[in-house]
Amino acid sequence: MAADLAYAIVQTVHNFGAVAVVGSPAAAWVWQREQRMPPMALVWLTLSGWIIQALSGSAFAVTSYTSRGELPEVAGVAFVALCVKVLCAVVGMVLLCAFSWTSWRQRMQLWIWPSLVGIGATALTGAAFLRWFG
Repeated sequence: MAADLAYAIVQTVHNFGAVAVVGSPAAAWVWQREQRMPPMALVWLTLSGWIIQALSGSAFAVTSYTSRGELPEVAGVAFVALCVKVLCAVVGMVLLCAFSWTSWRQRMQLWIWPSLVGIGATALTGAAFLRWFG
């Protein structure tokens, strides 16, 4: 029962991170399409979402190891899905850091938001495959 509660808490945190990695860039994309620079709060919220996704994703493994004494077996389609999710998180964080801490912001403005929406949607799709094929 304690393990189930731990999994539920981790899943809840992971779900809120998923909302942030798709919803925040979607909102920023709307701002950008209206010829306005999105507030930096959306950049930080999206970056926070990716960090939450990475940490809570790792927490699934820790919870499994703590409760069962072993890591979950992830192979085949589930392994590919996990790799896609990790790659999406890394790419999302790198893009957001580049956008935040470089002078490229104006040049990146046109393509970064739809790209981040696509990266987030790809990670969420990977989550479905990881869940049902894992």
